[in-house]
Amino acid sequence: MQTITAAVCHEFGAPLVIEEVHLRAPEAGEVQIDIAAVAICHSDISYAEGGWGGTLPAVYGHEAAGRVSALGSGVSGFAIGDPVVVTLIRACGHCTPCATGRPTGCETPQNGDHGPLSTLSGGVLHQAMACGAFAEKVVVHHSQIVKIPQGIDLAAASLLACGVITGMGAVVNAAALRAGQDVVVIGAGGVGLNAIQGARIAGARRIVAVDMSHEKLETAREFGATDGVLATGDKPWRAAKAALGRGADVVLVTVGSARAYDEAPRYLAGGGKVIMVGMPHSGASSTYEAVNFAAMGQSMIGSKVGEVVIRRDIPWMVDLYTQGRLKLDELISARWRFDQINAAIADTKSGVAGRNVIVFD
Repeated sequence: MQTITAAVCHEFGAPLVIEEVHLRAPEAGEVQIDIAAVAICHSDISYAEGGWGGTLPAVYGHEAAGRVSALGSGVSGFAIGDPVVVTLIRACGHCTPCATGRPTGCETPQNGDHGPLSTLSGGVLHQAMACGAFAEKVVVHHSQIVKIPQGIDLAAASLLACGVITGMGAVVNAAALRAGQDVVVIGAGGVGLNAIQGARIAGARRIVAVDMSHEKLETAREFGATDGVLATGDKPWRAAKAALGRGADVVLVTVGSARAYDEAPRYLAGGGKVIMVGMPHSGASSTYEAVNFAAMGQSMIGSKVGEVVIRRDIPWMVDLYTQGRLKLDELISARWRFDQINAAIADTKSGVAGRNVIVFD
């Protein structure tokens, strides 16, 4: 049992505490990763605020990259020192969703209370989202990592673990966007920007970004949005339709706002799809008139982590990045030391930052 440093949540809504904890060695099918970089995702913040419940104390963090430092028995295809992206997508490989190509829906339970972490006194320390990457090291199932080429900046690579695959995957996998279709992206934060550049790469005709911030709309244009609409305006869907000349074929809701979901169908054309990406807190609800969906042949589709297959999709995205077609470096708002994690979280909550990344020495 080794001792590492982690940022631990002891109380919902309170600052994380950097302290020493225990991490056991990888068992069969597991790998140990020395974390080089971990990004702050809004999902981590929602969990730490108690928005979705869960066990405490806990270690959050699930958007990470690092190097393999130990291998459990039965693991092949990886070697000590390999640079990898570490994701929250843990797939057993044999349940029905895994066997039919949807590992994001793996039905094999994983209980973070009985994971590789424990307190120094031997007590339960929850490994959140099967990662617990707000720490110097993690032990995860081998299905959660993807090897990437040597030399890629691991801070940029960490974004491929969640924000990038969630946004781009929602476009190419959940929406199955065709070239020439029109897209509205509600929310121009970290995930929204990746939905925008995913739509650009997939060949969308027009891409309308909708956000409450002029600054974010300008950034959205840099990532491929053709038009921007302020969400604070009166009936913003009218401005979006005016920019498109019609309703949208695909509307991607990338913010965890029940109000955004209330309004999303108003942007649609007949036959259009709302792709549900952002996750409001538990208990929040939205209301729709079902008759409109039936009459217009419209649909609402959930998208969990972009419905990705990580060893298919992440190498593709890495290749796009090396070609200069996928922006990763530009997504990083700032790089922070591990001891600055609470300041990085506060900056993320301000709504101004795209992605703040904790970088380990």
